[in-house]
Amino acid sequence: MFSKNDEVDILIEDISNEGEGIGHVNGYALFVKDTLPGDYVHAKIIKVKKSYGFARLMDIIKPSEDRTEAVCENAVRCGGCQLQHYRYDRQLDYKQNKVKNALVRMGGFAADFIDSVMEPVIGMDNPYNYRNKAQFPVGKDKEGNTVIGFYAGRTHSIIDSRYCYIQSEVSNKVVSIIRSWIERYGISPYEETKHSGLIRHILVRNGFKTGEVMVCLVVTSKKVPALDKLVELLGDIDGLVSVCLNINKDKTNKILGDKIINVYGRDYIEDYIGDVKYRISPLSFYQVNPVQTEKLYSTALDFAGLTGNETVWDLYCGIGTISLFLAKSAKSVLGVEIVPQAISDAKVNAQINNIDNALFTCGAAEDVEDFLTENELQHIYGNPDVIVVDPPRKGCDSKLLDTIISHSPERIVYVSCDPATLARDLKILCEDVYEIKRVRACDMFGMSGHVETVCLLSNKA
Repeated sequence: MFSKNDEVDILIEDISNEGEGIGHVNGYALFVKDTLPGDYVHAKIIKVKKSYGFARLMDIIKPSEDRTEAVCENAVRCGGCQLQHYRYDRQLDYKQNKVKNALVRMGGFAADFIDSVMEPVIGMDNPYNYRNKAQFPVGKDKEGNTVIGFYAGRTHSIIDSRYCYIQSEVSNKVVSIIRSWIERYGISPYEETKHSGLIRHILVRNGFKTGEVMVCLVVTSKKVPALDKLVELLGDIDGLVSVCLNINKDKTNKILGDKIINVYGRDYIEDYIGDVKYRISPLSFYQVNPVQTEKLYSTALDFAGLTGNETVWDLYCGIGTISLFLAKSAKSVLGVEIVPQAISDAKVNAQINNIDNALFTCGAAEDVEDFLTENELQHIYGNPDVIVVDPPRKGCDSKLLDTIISHSPERIVYVSCDPATLARDLKILCEDVYEIKRVRACDMFGMSGHVETVCLLSNKA
């Protein structure tokens, strides 16, 4: 048995779901951050459990053939990119296998069956500068200097960053301007441990197709000194259409508060996925990788197999991104989402696209039947041909799975951001009524361990 601070030489054999290398010493599993399969490394054990432990990389004795030089100097310390040192083509293999292994190990599906229904992972043409949304925490270092960047992995310690390689160029430029403004006018950064200071986060959203840019400061007070000077400085940003404040006075890890104060321009930006235009507010959920989102939604549309005669339910619909993408090929679409602001945005998005066959309602997805009954809409939406679900990381509520099965749609398109909860839910859906027909992973978050997946389930009846 090993003890904390023991040092070992270890061959890395696999990667965990969190992107840590996994190796074994005398049968004991060790998770070693910043390592890859094929690396032979010297590591120091930092935490010991009964059957596994965690170790810190001390030295690479022999590197893996798949190892490459990280482009960012903060890649090891920052929590944003776990895989910059991994060749991109191998990142895609890792994500493909991550989905397959979850379906086999947690879903209980046969490996050869998953191989038969799984299609090639959708990779990125350029896995850098792909994000259309950036959230930069603002704070102070031990010397009292302003730091703006990203949290170190599994901490709230801010790694100061002058340039992030996965954020858009305009986001990096905005942060540079705000950093200069903070230092020039003595604006106080937020100090989490003391719950004091003014500027908590910088939120930047930009439309890749429209070029529109929104800058939102998350602050503890609506009284922000030299705010007019900041707006003036941000005038150098091409496409700037919105500057606003988000008020968050709470002692919380939650980034955004509920109150928005508009300072300049409008309180939203617009962008496109395919030929569908979306209005995006500071609080809106919108996929952060627009190029891959179009590929993801096109896959979902393909899997849905719409002919123009189908009734579709889009559960967890957000601001209607998938709903409106599908509506042009369906008879009617019902979108359900529990966040009121998202439903308001979805209705606006339907209007600006002249889409009149999509209805949106606010409520829990599992209560969709109650909504239809109360509003006497059973004859229109009560028998869905296709149900699309795009749940949060925790997956679908068990009541919702029961609702889906009870309505027995011909097809289910499941869009997932977590292979583990996907596997759990598919195990339930495929127990009696459904079978998996197609599975395709999509890399939405290059350089990280995250992966999106689209699955098509078909009714066996």
